[in-house]
Amino acid sequence: MNRIAQPPPPLSGTLPARLARSALTEECRVEQATTFATWFATARERSRLRVERAELDSLPGWDRDPHTGALRHRSGGFFAIDGIGVRCPSGPVPHWQQPIIHQPEIGVLGLLAREFDGVLHFLMQAKVEPGNKNHLQLSPTVQATRSNFLRLHNGRGVPYLTYFQDRTRHHVVADVLQSEQGAWFFRKRNRNIVVEVAEDVVVEEDFRWMTLGEIYRQLAVEDIVNMDTRTTLSCLPLAGGGVEGVLGTGGGFRDALVRSCAGGGAGAHGMEEILSWITEHRAQGDLTTHPVPLSELRDWRSSPDRISHDSGRFFSVIGVTVSAGTREVGGWSQPMVEPHGIGVIAVLVKEIGGVLHALMRAGAQPGYVDGVELSPTVQCVPDSYEVLPDGARPRFLDDVLSAPPERIRFSCLLSEEGGRFHHALNRYLVVEADGAAEALEDGNHRWLTLHQLSALLRHSHYLNVQARSLVACLHGLLPPGAAPPR
Repeated sequence: MNRIAQPPPPLSGTLPARLARSALTEECRVEQATTFATWFATARERSRLRVERAELDSLPGWDRDPHTGALRHRSGGFFAIDGIGVRCPSGPVPHWQQPIIHQPEIGVLGLLAREFDGVLHFLMQAKVEPGNKNHLQLSPTVQATRSNFLRLHNGRGVPYLTYFQDRTRHHVVADVLQSEQGAWFFRKRNRNIVVEVAEDVVVEEDFRWMTLGEIYRQLAVEDIVNMDTRTTLSCLPLAGGGVEGVLGTGGGFRDALVRSCAGGGAGAHGMEEILSWITEHRAQGDLTTHPVPLSELRDWRSSPDRISHDSGRFFSVIGVTVSAGTREVGGWSQPMVEPHGIGVIAVLVKEIGGVLHALMRAGAQPGYVDGVELSPTVQCVPDSYEVLPDGARPRFLDDVLSAPPERIRFSCLLSEEGGRFHHALNRYLVVEADGAAEALEDGNHRWLTLHQLSALLRHSHYLNVQARSLVACLHGLLPPGAAPPR
């Protein structure tokens, strides 16, 4: 009889406590040849990334479907750009049509972890993507679509992928399917997985061991930590047993944040009530979708170089050709979604009973598998509302945009997924709410603790990708001095 090898036991303390210790450690415990800044600058020089606009109808390797106008790769893999119609009678915009990305395959976003000198470290990658405005960003150990690791591009294999394919010898820290942008992807999911090893790992060029504290420090720097790292970090169980003892106290906001992660204090709502509220929104939701040929989308026009909305708002579909020195293949072409305007992704937070809570919204998007996921308090591109009905403007947008500096706990411009989106930038904000907590709730908004959000993140499709990024940003405020004083 074949035996399944057992994963190695955790090396020192509970997993949440070990993660908390890593979050407080802002210096790497591994002997490395260069500083982070030097390593990152060297990787940038090596990457030699060049991105140029190209006509959609002449992208090498891509064809338009003669019947629907859909853009598809000749291999049958990667992704396609097609059309979709959306109906939402209860919403401020009851119906619309748009292009959308179809990518049914499930990718891998994997973080490799190992303990050095009593502190968990994570193997990070300096990786270029054609859609990143600054080209190079801090990425997970593995960031690959199924088409990539099946090598449909006829390029090099994906380094370290086998650690996430054969997990029997290692300790799985987190493993969950999560959605991506529901406004631009149709039911796209990635496997967010973190695996701890107890063996030596050969560190390849453009990879580096980092503590959580080091990563969080970079997360506060504009446009360095990519979306895939943020979503994977959010799935780490940095909550519960042992966290409070390791993180200690620091007064005011930080104490409330630590208690929110530890879960010792009561939340404004119990988990049964929260789950019932989410289920009610999913059961009563009236958003439906149906396919529409890309060539027949209402209010959209196609030209040789782009597909764009008549208003000039929202987004366009463009074509690019790419050359890169440090990717699995040296060059390729592809369509990309190009947003129009910088977005605002913000969460209002407030102490309730001495415990920090985040005001989450039950939001529907056409690309979600379950119709509704928890989103940040505000998630929008303000410029879009110039051509939308007045009722479409998010309730808390003006509160966030007019918040005084002393109420802003985190503010950073960050990119979305650079493999499919071209220069998709959002300002991520954590803002202390003004006013009574009860008055800020309504049928679409509820207060949750970080401990409750972490519990939901053990399961698929509860927090959208923007909310997961903000969970990582909130965790990044745990080291003393990370959050500005009151």
